[in-house]
Amino acid sequence: MSPNLKKSIIGGVSLLAVLIWLIALWWGWMPSAYDVKSRTANVAESNKERMVTGYATTTALIDVSNWLLTKPGGFISNDILPPGVIMDNMPAFEYGVLEQIRDLSLAMRIDFSRSQSQSTGDPDLEIAQPKFNISHTNWALPSAEDEYAQAVVALKRYRKRLADQNTSSAQFYTRADNLGDWLREVEKRLGSISQRLSASVGQDRFNIDLAGDPTARQSTPTAHELQVKTSWWQIDDVFYEGRGACWALLHFLKAVEIDFEDVLVKKNAQVSLKQIIRELESTQQTVYSPMILNGSGFGVVTNHSLVMANYVSRANAALIDLRTLLEQG
Repeated sequence: MSPNLKKSIIGGVSLLAVLIWLIALWWGWMPSAYDVKSRTANVAESNKERMVTGYATTTALIDVSNWLLTKPGGFISNDILPPGVIMDNMPAFEYGVLEQIRDLSLAMRIDFSRSQSQSTGDPDLEIAQPKFNISHTNWALPSAEDEYAQAVVALKRYRKRLADQNTSSAQFYTRADNLGDWLREVEKRLGSISQRLSASVGQDRFNIDLAGDPTARQSTPTAHELQVKTSWWQIDDVFYEGRGACWALLHFLKAVEIDFEDVLVKKNAQVSLKQIIRELESTQQTVYSPMILNGSGFGVVTNHSLVMANYVSRANAALIDLRTLLEQG
């Protein structure tokens, strides 16, 4: 091989590598929060629809789901070619968002759109919710993007019927009990995220799986003490998954603040919800470090996971208090 040809190959490969790196930076840019109230009003105006009860929550679910599909690079988690296949932070963020979408779409299907346990489900929500449950790594036959896009279309049909004053086929019920049921699922998600983030430095934990119930049993025995530590290779993935979940939940709760205003006022719970939103907003602060640092708890180097776990734990504690308020008569 001639020296000139060798230099040309090396130069071409280097240029391609730089190009892929720049595209990866663009595709990996994290989203900022947006004003849910203004966005909902703009959508209603452009669609010439009424902002009825449930319109804000449905719109937030549609917008967050659409973001997965229309952001730079589209949906990356199932990419099989570079740069998507070599990226991990944005796919982790996407998965965190997707988990919140799945929880809210299920709550809308079985709780918010139904007046009681014996009532029938909404046909469009029954289409949308299962489609969000396809594996996020599916890239063909069917691809995750196609299924999620069909779910968004079904949600838009539901929203259109919801706003149509000439039909009552679509409903959204704002009750303290159905809001509390969804918040209970959110608590579990945030609790899991907080524990995984805290495990970045490793912890010795007592096994409390059966605590509080002397008659409780489990399938197989486990140790009384456990060493829990997130793998060094997964530190940044857990961080960005938690960040994505909090980003999506932030917008869903802002929508709930609009739709469930009467319920929150009656329970004097508006301030509690605002505090949760504030804690979640803190999880979206800019990370100035080029990588997620994992110093020890009181070490010289910061630990981004522990900082994130602090905000998530505080949001979760406030969420438990909010649900308790809603359950009180």
